[in-house]
Amino acid sequence: MSNPRGAFDPGLLRYATEPGSSSFTDFLSSAAPGLLPGATHPGPQAPHGTTIVAALFAGGVVMAGDRRATAGNLIAQRDIEKVYAADDYTLIGIAGTAGLAIEIVRLYQVELEHYEKIEGTQLTLDGKANRLGSMIRGNLGQAMQGLAVVPLFAGVEVSDRAGERVAKIYSYDVTGGRYPEQHYHSVGSGSLFAKGSLKKRWRPELDRAGVIRVVVEALYDAADDDSATGGPDVSRGIYPVVMVATAAGTERVGDDELAGIVTDIIADRTEHPGS
Repeated sequence: MSNPRGAFDPGLLRYATEPGSSSFTDFLSSAAPGLLPGATHPGPQAPHGTTIVAALFAGGVVMAGDRRATAGNLIAQRDIEKVYAADDYTLIGIAGTAGLAIEIVRLYQVELEHYEKIEGTQLTLDGKANRLGSMIRGNLGQAMQGLAVVPLFAGVEVSDRAGERVAKIYSYDVTGGRYPEQHYHSVGSGSLFAKGSLKKRWRPELDRAGVIRVVVEALYDAADDDSATGGPDVSRGIYPVVMVATAAGTERVGDDELAGIVTDIIADRTEHPGS
């Protein structure tokens, strides 16, 4: 009997009680493939989201995303959220077909939680990055039709060795290829401009506050030259989504803190136009 997308199917219990791998994605592929991201076609004018930036600092990593989604030449949404906590120590940002990307993020969050429950331990940071690459590879058919999803992944490896905390950033291509990045990176339509900004402003001695300022400025620079990237919208109170991952966990930077940073950036650029 056919089952509406999203409705509970009692037949799933049969798959849940059978032995198998610790991958929730593999389980879903067997039990209900129609629930996988990309199982339904979102259409040629599906909203696209850009731009995502990430940069390291001594205690962890900061990731930020603008809030604009576009459909062709139109602004489809002004306050979309593109950066999420994947688990307690990692962050994921999405660029590409927005609806499909958000489904992949949600599935990936469940994938990490499912693995921890089945195996009784967390994946390593490299292991988490590899799992995400496998999921992106599974979307290759949709990507070849123009519905690509390109994530940016970052997090902190909580090592067993006393006191050692290693933060890393990973980029991907549409085939699921995984590439460790040095210091900072950006993806999305405004990534060329954002990465140029990061290259000029990022320094290894910057602390959390300093790196937050740098990634917000990078998004500001991207929005200045890329129409698909939205800058801070002070009149509407819409600011980038900025998240931080450290050994203490993940946190979202509040709009009150971001408002102060944006106000300072605007004041600096008003005083020094064209800089």
